Amino acid sequence: MTGTPLRVGLVGYGLAGSVFHAPLIAATQGLTLDTVVTSNPERQAQARAEHPDVTVAASADELWARAGELDLIVVASPNRTHVPLATAALEAGLPVVVDKPVAGTAAEARALAELAEKRGLLLSVFQNRRWDNDFLTLRRLIADGELGEVYRFESRFERWRPQLKGGWRESGDPAEIGGLLYDLGSHVVDQALVLFGPVTSVYAEADVRREGARTDDDTFIALTHASGVRSHLYVSATTAQLGPRFRVLGSKAGYVKHGLDPQEAALRDGGRPGASGAEWGAEPEELWGRLGAGESPVTGGGSPVRTLPGDYPAYYAAVARALLSDGVNPVTALEAAAALDVLEAARRSAAEKVTVTL
Repeated sequence: MTGTPLRVGLVGYGLAGSVFHAPLIAATQGLTLDTVVTSNPERQAQARAEHPDVTVAASADELWARAGELDLIVVASPNRTHVPLATAALEAGLPVVVDKPVAGTAAEARALAELAEKRGLLLSVFQNRRWDNDFLTLRRLIADGELGEVYRFESRFERWRPQLKGGWRESGDPAEIGGLLYDLGSHVVDQALVLFGPVTSVYAEADVRREGARTDDDTFIALTHASGVRSHLYVSATTAQLGPRFRVLGSKAGYVKHGLDPQEAALRDGGRPGASGAEWGAEPEELWGRLGAGESPVTGGGSPVRTLPGDYPAYYAAVARALLSDGVNPVTALEAAAALDVLEAARRSAAEKVTVTL
């Protein structure tokens, strides 16, 4: 990709905007971070310090007034703002990337997809954990037939955060779309759908464990896929002993992987894709997962499997190709809507203590 880079307006400079989107946009050939929108003075100063050439705006309305000067809008603001901001961007004639969850309901996601199609504009959802190192490795193992026919997929995104951090993510107000079901749950459900396809039934348990908490912080989701695979998904902020990130069981072998992809930690610490030093997204051999049958990986069973490097930069590279040439949208709003169907069913299942058929 050559020529003038696409000018990107980024709405929001909290965790998502400053740690994920801004660094990845800046590292992507064909894109340039033009404007950051945040009304917070400290975050405005942070954006200027981290990206000296960026324009800082206090309101997204300033982007719509300059729509002809921009080529892509990225919505990385609180969940409740995703739909109105994405709608405004599309109506201003601008392609959009929206952080997950794209909306609070599947119906809203499909309405956004319809608007984008009507306007002939890209609408993509930032599901970065499709490019986690362990997920890329698992996809390769399945594609190569190393597991045989997969029967069961266990996925855990667990943390030990016994004290509340505060903020909208822990708010009990339904309008905020907070809680782990829609936060980390968006990731684990999306990964399950990518691996094993549509879901026919959903069972969930959602609990509020921590004192003062107002929304779910310890949630389990069981999915039955049309393919016959069963997915058991755990998201929690109250896990004193962390389980394996993945345990995948098949007719031939199983794969067990502990630990989280290193890219988020690297970005938080100021690491940047393409910088000199160690390969981006790589992890040391002692963290590799193990593949085998009949023995526990804890006692040395199975063989180590080199973890493929994680590749968050691949998402924005795909977005750039989709806008500049004939590339494919890496994550469509309709795919995100399918995940929201599952999340809505999980919320209903947990509230009514029933299994929901899709």
